[in-house]
Amino acid sequence: MASTETSTSSTTEQSGDASTGPSADSAADTTGDSADGAGSTGGSSGDSAGGSTGGATGAADAERTTGATAGTATDVPTPASSPAQSPTTAGDLAGLEAGLDALDSTVVSRQPWLRTVLSKAVPPLIAIVLVLGLWQLAYHFQLKPHYLLPSPLDVFRSLQQKWLEGTLLSFVWTSVSRGALGFLASVVLGTVLGLIVARIKPIRSAIGPILSGLQSLPSVAWVPAAIIWFGLSDATIYAVVLLGAVPSIANGLVSGVDQISPLYLRAGRTIGATGLAGVRHVLLPAALPGYLAGLKQGWAFSWRSLMAAELIVSAPDLGTGLGQLLEQGRELQDMSWVLSAILLILIVGIGIELLIFAPIERRVLRSRGLLVKS
Repeated sequence: MASTETSTSSTTEQSGDASTGPSADSAADTTGDSADGAGSTGGSSGDSAGGSTGGATGAADAERTTGATAGTATDVPTPASSPAQSPTTAGDLAGLEAGLDALDSTVVSRQPWLRTVLSKAVPPLIAIVLVLGLWQLAYHFQLKPHYLLPSPLDVFRSLQQKWLEGTLLSFVWTSVSRGALGFLASVVLGTVLGLIVARIKPIRSAIGPILSGLQSLPSVAWVPAAIIWFGLSDATIYAVVLLGAVPSIANGLVSGVDQISPLYLRAGRTIGATGLAGVRHVLLPAALPGYLAGLKQGWAFSWRSLMAAELIVSAPDLGTGLGQLLEQGRELQDMSWVLSAILLILIVGIGIELLIFAPIERRVLRSRGLLVKS
């Protein structure tokens, strides 16, 4: 019996191998359906041999054939969502992130200094030439008599005469020094007042509307009251300058404080920046854009207030500023003199704006990412 079973098993194995071999080859060339055929062939061979062991052997061979066939059939690219593609997906995301960063970054290109100067100087020069051309045309066609509307050349000659007399720079320096001193005093008072109004709600409710009203009040309206209070002295001029500039600076600081994110204030309190330290290191730096706008407006108001005060307050001890120069031209009915004084006032105002406030504003905006170089 043992020899009979041994021969039966060997016969079954041989028949299973013989039947599954061609099935495996055909499955490798076709599809996985051949594997099922191989399994059924092995099973039928085992049944014909009359033993369950042969059937199991045929099934095992069929499973091995199916695995080989599946391995051959799955040698195709795996979809992107499968775990096998996770490195590729991570690389794609990294590339996308790098592209977004490249879009956000600003390429700084350094232009030649000559091109920079030309790009900034040519447009104002063209505007000045156009104004002078229109002025000369109005003089040529006598829109007004020549004694009322002198030519640009007449005004230039008047300025040249003051320059040769050696008095032109003294007029300019007198007004600029007064304006600078009055503006510095206005910055101190306006900053303190603005911080108090911005941080203390009852005071803001009480004097906030008054500050806005004072800002809209013409500065020349304070000149008669200042003359009565202080007489014809420098104190009168400085009082008019302060009353014109302080409300603008205070309102600018209040506006800047109102635009601060509460997150910055909470962060400052968390790190212990309270009181004067919080004002210095958190409040003022965060409110700097609005504060700077208030400073620019405060300088404009102080310069206008100074000219209004110098036009009216005139005394030998006070010296002669641009406002007094303008008033002297009016008294002499010399339009060339008057227009020369107006031109000097305009040049000083534009020069202060371009040389002091414009660079500071660009630096502040650039430090906050609001202005980039191209």
